[in-house]
Amino acid sequence: MEKKAFFGFIVGFGLLLITSPALTQDMQWLQYHSEREAQRIVGDMGSSYSELFTEKPQDVELPEFKNPGPFFAKWSTSMTEAGFLWMTFDRSKKLGQLDRMFIDSNGNGHLNDEAAITAYRSDQYYSYFGPVKVVFEGEDGPLTYHLNSRLYNRDERKRLYIYPGGWYEGAIEVAGKKMHCVLIDQNANGAFNDISPEPYRCDRIRIGKKGTQDTRYVGNFIEVDGTLYRLEVAKDGAYINLTSADDVKFGDIRVSETIKEFSAGGENGLFKIKLENGTGSLPVGRYRINQWTLEQKDEKGRRWKLLGSGFSRQGEFEIVADKETKLSIGEPILSNLALNTSSSGAGYSFQHSLRGQRGERIELLRNGTRPPAPKIRIKSKDGSYDKIFNLKYG
Repeated sequence: MEKKAFFGFIVGFGLLLITSPALTQDMQWLQYHSEREAQRIVGDMGSSYSELFTEKPQDVELPEFKNPGPFFAKWSTSMTEAGFLWMTFDRSKKLGQLDRMFIDSNGNGHLNDEAAITAYRSDQYYSYFGPVKVVFEGEDGPLTYHLNSRLYNRDERKRLYIYPGGWYEGAIEVAGKKMHCVLIDQNANGAFNDISPEPYRCDRIRIGKKGTQDTRYVGNFIEVDGTLYRLEVAKDGAYINLTSADDVKFGDIRVSETIKEFSAGGENGLFKIKLENGTGSLPVGRYRINQWTLEQKDEKGRRWKLLGSGFSRQGEFEIVADKETKLSIGEPILSNLALNTSSSGAGYSFQHSLRGQRGERIELLRNGTRPPAPKIRIKSKDGSYDKIFNLKYG
């Protein structure tokens, strides 16, 4: 049974990119904070991970372990010359989880001068540590950073997940207006100024009212109150600098007029574009689509919304100065129903998904909530079997 949704003309809205002259700002300093629940407090924090191994690293002095068979890991960080810090894990008892951690917190390449850090919580498969303090050597002296970690230990598979345990925030001034800024080490590598075409590899910044959740990529530019600025972020996150961006070259994008909201990001930053009749503009550079939405009311007045997100490289495009780039997004949407081949017994299970033209995930909402799961009709070739079943989310 096929279902179709038709979406008419939608009036677009969003944030307008204006290249009005902006006064040059001085370095604006932020305050460092650290918490065990940093992810819950700040939100939008990413992570990194490392596989654990048993081979002892060469030329590294090790601590005394309580039990044989320690595990080792490398935390990748751009804040050290080697590009990583050694970590090792031990058990406090003969059986149970790996609940003792040692980390090269002073960056001298050894672990024998480090104190054991005990997991603050352990369960059947995980041990939790943090916030763990490490000190990097900066140009102007030592720099403090905190990380939180979760160690997965089940059978032969062991993996360490690392999350930022600290962040920077504070009051700044933008064009004479007081605002609040938050810096997030999105990729959990110790630095706060990572710029990348890959969303998960670039850090995050918020500028606006205190408590705002409008999170942007750290990039070459940032739009604040309709004005475009060049953005500089200190590697250690201690300050930001905003300067005028009135010499930037732009190009245009064109999408379906039914698209209501559109955002894209890359090394230039993350932009939410105001669309007029399906057209908008971006600074010259390469981007990846972040998200799009369109809405329509049906004959009963119910509001239906499609939201496309989770783009891979199929969502990449380039903006060229004074030229128009056309993007095929929005309708049509592919509805895919697949038989779960791992089903056992007399029953069968199916998986239903919605995908966009560029492979993006599609979320369908009705009046702001997810509608009931669709039905599936199964009919034999000769018509002797003909039944309708209700699919379930899960």
